[in-house]
Amino acid sequence: MLGVSRLLNGTVTPADALRYGRQAQRMPGHLLHYAADKKPVVVWNVTRRCNLFCMHCYMDSHDRDYPNELTMAEGRRFLEDLAAFRAPTVIFSGGEPLTRPDIFEVASYAHDLGLRCVLSTNGTLIGPEAARQICDAGFAYVGISLDGIGSRHDKVRGKQGAYEESLAGLRRCRDLGVRVGLRFTIHRKNLDQLPAIFDLLESEAIPRCCIYHLAYAGRGDRMRPYDLAPHETRAALDYIFARTRDFQRRGLEKEILTVDNHADGVYLYLRLREEEPDRADDVFRLLAWNGGNQSGVAIGSVDPLGFVHADAFSWHYSFGNVRQQPFSTIWTEARDERLAALKNRQSFLKGRCRSCRYLDLCNGNLRVRAERYFDDFLAPDPACYLTDDEIGLMPGTPEALDAAKWPVPVQQGEGVCVEA
Repeated sequence: MLGVSRLLNGTVTPADALRYGRQAQRMPGHLLHYAADKKPVVVWNVTRRCNLFCMHCYMDSHDRDYPNELTMAEGRRFLEDLAAFRAPTVIFSGGEPLTRPDIFEVASYAHDLGLRCVLSTNGTLIGPEAARQICDAGFAYVGISLDGIGSRHDKVRGKQGAYEESLAGLRRCRDLGVRVGLRFTIHRKNLDQLPAIFDLLESEAIPRCCIYHLAYAGRGDRMRPYDLAPHETRAALDYIFARTRDFQRRGLEKEILTVDNHADGVYLYLRLREEEPDRADDVFRLLAWNGGNQSGVAIGSVDPLGFVHADAFSWHYSFGNVRQQPFSTIWTEARDERLAALKNRQSFLKGRCRSCRYLDLCNGNLRVRAERYFDDFLAPDPACYLTDDEIGLMPGTPEALDAAKWPVPVQQGEGVCVEA
């Protein structure tokens, strides 16, 4: 996760993190990315059931019951372990978490344990009573997924009227004082909606937006032909940067983040090195502390059946199950070879990733994309849009020739125009 607005606008500096000794227990939430002793943010997919049918769903969820999901008692034990482990945040996700009947009881218990609770939802089930329960349960933040405006969102989500329901749910939470934000997964089927999403942030007084790159998991793996080409991604990032700076110039406090493509951090640094070189070194230092992709390190996932994964996109591989062993033990002992490799992955990575001069900033990007495309979780991430020249590869080397395997050749390109 890249804090675009804070880094681009200079509202966070290395001194901010050093003031707390880079110790997670002392740092405020917005600085935890830069802690030296990171503990994992844990995504708990509390149910697989979902009332929508999204074309990029990493879980391939349907609106039906799924057997053997963690019970309330099992969930309590799991949350107690997370609290004792001092996990900074638990994200309640799904499927659609609001289809779980005891979701508010579970979340209230987590909140009482001292865990920071976040709700990741499609928003369609947030009626007036549900909004009040979200508030009472102590959720610190509610992220609501929108994939465009009106019928475009409905098409991506597989239900007519979903946009209006989601927006109504967001407004209800916002009006009760719950911090809310948008989650927008970008691909060729909704790239042209990006300007409208930024407009919505302003018109609806929404303080935060996370822009996700496509992950090749679940139905999202079938969306690979609609992933952005490198020049399209660069153009989208240019637009995101421009709108972020425009918000700051006009005094509008908006937190803009990008997720699941850590080449974004390198791209932001390269832009600042040209445009504001006096700040570039500070941003480089912060990005190195952030550490790039943190799957298996500072981000983990527990699925509805209790299996532990590197992230919410990697359900095909489990490190253990919280029904048999506490999450904290599975995570810290790292007896699984893959988990151990993820925690110290740089020496194991292959091709462009291993030879990249910015490996400390990116950490090999999203491993599930590499595995889905190359059938090797240590291969280069095919969604990297940085050129060989930018990452320090000499022409004609084997690593540079890896680019020929990419879905779209890695090149500068003029980019596509994202019109406001």
